[in-house]
Amino acid sequence: MKYLLALCAFVFLFSCNSQKMNSKYSKIEYEAGACFGSCPIFKITINPDRTAVLEAEHFNFSKGFSKGEFDKPREGTFKGTIKEEDYNKLITLLDGLDIKNLNEKYGERNVTDLPTSYLRINFADGTSKNVEDYGKKGTEKLSEAYKFFEDLRNNQQWTKVK
Repeated sequence: MKYLLALCAFVFLFSCNSQKMNSKYSKIEYEAGACFGSCPIFKITINPDRTAVLEAEHFNFSKGFSKGEFDKPREGTFKGTIKEEDYNKLITLLDGLDIKNLNEKYGERNVTDLPTSYLRINFADGTSKNVEDYGKKGTEKLSEAYKFFEDLRNNQQWTKVK
């Protein structure tokens, strides 16, 4: 019986490690910048093992808009593990973007009150791609990915660490 349990534990651990090692992304980072309103300001970093850090500055958890929000301290640093189903959906979204062929910059700066998003992807092969998108409307698929990242702030379990 103990050999069977040991074998099961070995298979389970090996399958977890192989999933992590087979990920084409070594780090996924999304950052949402400020606008002249109540746009959420945050950065989320996601690792291949689904662990994540959310650095929330302002307008992430508050309802309504107040200019006084900027006088308050930042909302905090949070840690969590992205739900497997959501992580798989994120990977599917990223795969559909053809990230390596995206432009490095999107958006026209002739309007001055729009937020900027930053998508930074580190690949397992050692390469990386950075996409800066002023106005968050680079492509339809990018906009879908941005919304997904923004939803992660509210549909995951986060523990405040700082």
